[in-house]
Amino acid sequence: MNKEQIKQLIEAGLPDAQVTVLGDDGQHFEATVVSAAFAGKPPLAQHRMVYATLGERMGREIHALKLSTRAA
Repeated sequence: MNKEQIKQLIEAGLPDAQVTVLGDDGQHFEATVVSAAFAGKPPLAQHRMVYATLGERMGREIHALKLSTRAA
């Protein structure tokens, strides 16, 4: 798993999102996700929405993902 694959998965699950993913070791990543879908939702709900786009890859191919989310 690489940062571009993660970016594509998040964008597929949140089509309106602006996504930036950093991380070059193949396991630890940082993502910034800005989406109108986050409007009115608390940060925990926003993070859950992002994790849902990655599914079972979290904890497997993706060991750690530091998230920064906000509404567009």
